[in-house]
Amino acid sequence: MWQRRNESKIMAPKFGTSGLRGLVVELTADLVEAHVAAFIQACPVGTGLFVGRDLRPSSPDIAGYVIAAARARGVDVTDCGDILTPGLALAAMSAGASAVMITGSHIPADRNGLKFYTPEGEISKAHEAAILAELGNVRAYSGAEGSLSSLDAEPAYIKRYVDAFGARALSGMHIGVYTHSTVGRDVMIAILERLGAKTADLGRSETFIPVDTEAVAPDVRAQLKEWSGPFDAIVSMDGDGDRPLVTDARGDVVPGDILGQITAKFLGAEAVVTPISSNTGVTQLGFGSVVTTRIGSPFVIAGMEETGGKVVGYEANGGFLMGFDGLLPPLMTRDAVLPIVATLAAAKVGGIEDLIANQPECFTAADRLQETPTEVSKALVVALQDDASPFLSPLDGTLSSTDLTDGLRMTLTDGRVVHLRPSGNAPELRCYVEDKSKERAQETLSQALGILRELTSKG
Repeated sequence: MWQRRNESKIMAPKFGTSGLRGLVVELTADLVEAHVAAFIQACPVGTGLFVGRDLRPSSPDIAGYVIAAARARGVDVTDCGDILTPGLALAAMSAGASAVMITGSHIPADRNGLKFYTPEGEISKAHEAAILAELGNVRAYSGAEGSLSSLDAEPAYIKRYVDAFGARALSGMHIGVYTHSTVGRDVMIAILERLGAKTADLGRSETFIPVDTEAVAPDVRAQLKEWSGPFDAIVSMDGDGDRPLVTDARGDVVPGDILGQITAKFLGAEAVVTPISSNTGVTQLGFGSVVTTRIGSPFVIAGMEETGGKVVGYEANGGFLMGFDGLLPPLMTRDAVLPIVATLAAAKVGGIEDLIANQPECFTAADRLQETPTEVSKALVVALQDDASPFLSPLDGTLSSTDLTDGLRMTLTDGRVVHLRPSGNAPELRCYVEDKSKERAQETLSQALGILRELTSKG
C-alpha cells in the first residue's frame, strides 16, 4: 500500500508553526544565531527583544544563544528569565517589543525550541515564510551592540487576572494544582489564591516532565484521579503554560476544546475560531459564527483577524486566545490560565460536572503514536486518502465523507469521526475521535491507535 522510508525516528531541527524545534544537541549556537538573525531581518522587532524560557535543563543555554545573537545585531534585549509563554507575550507586547520564548512545550526534555513573536503577537504564516527566506541570506552587521536588561514579568500577568475576575471570584473553592515542571506553576498558584481559592501543590518535580494536555498519559490520568478526593478540581498546564489541563471533582480530565467552549460562553464571545479537530458541539451553542481552520495557532489567529468583532479562538489542546476588549484586554497568543480560571469561575456554584452535563452531547478523544517519523505518517495518511479500507475495516466503519483541510478527517456512516494528522513539530501521528458517546469515543480511539500502530510497523 505504501512504502516506509529508512530514516531516524527523531526529527532534525525544523522551523514551522510552533517556531524552531529539534533535538537539544542539534540546537547549536550557530543554528540558533542564524534563525534569530533571520527573524530580525524579516520581521518587525519594535522597541527590542524580550526573551523567556521554560524549565528544561537546556533552556538557559539556548536563551543565552538568543540573547547574544540579538545583541550582536544591535537589538536591545530584555531577559525575563523563567516565565510562561503568555506572560512573556504580554510583557513584550505591552512594551511594543518582539519576543522569543525558549520552550519545547509538551515534548520530551531531549528536545527544545524557540517561539517567535512580533510586537503584535505570534508570528503569522507570512512571517514564517519570510524568516525561512532570510535564513540563507543573513547580512553582516557592524553596528553597536544592543543593551541587556532584566524584567520580572510575572506581576503584570498576575494582575491581568486579578483585575478582571476580582478577589472573590473563586472564594470557597479548593483547587489541587499539579505543578510538575511547568514554568507557570507558581504563577498559577498565585493567581488562584489571589482570586480567593484555597490551593494544594501536587506532584512538583525538579526533573522535567512532558505533559501533553491534548493526549494526557494514562499514568497521569490515574494519578489525577487518586489525588481528586478533597478538591473541587485539579488544574495544570504544559511546560510553557499555553495549554491548560483541568479535571472535575472526580479527577476526570475535561477535554481542551470543551474548556474552550465554556470559556467562550463565559466571556460573552459572539464568534469562535477553532481548528477542524475541535469538538463540533460548539456549533450548537448559539454563537453568531463558528469558523474552523487548519490546526495551529497561526491559522486560528488569521481566522480571528478576518472575523473581527467579539471573537475568541481556541485549539483542541485548550490553548485560548482572547481577541476582543471584554472582561480582559485582547492577548493574541495561546494562554492556559484564562480557560482554567474562566471554567472554575463558571463552575463555582454547580461544579464542573454540571457544566459538562450542559454541553452538547458530542465527545472527543485524542492521542498519538509517538516516535513515528513524519514521512511515515504522511505516507500513510496519503495512502488512506485513496483507500481507507485497511484502517476502517478493523474499526467496523463505513466511510460517509472525508475532509482534507488538515490531514485526513473521516466521517463514518454511524456518526463517528476519526481524524488523522501527522504532527508538524514532533515525530508523532495524531489521532482525534468524535462521537455522541464518551465511552465509544474512547473505545474507537484505542482501536484506531492499535490499527495505526500495526499499519506503520508493516509499512
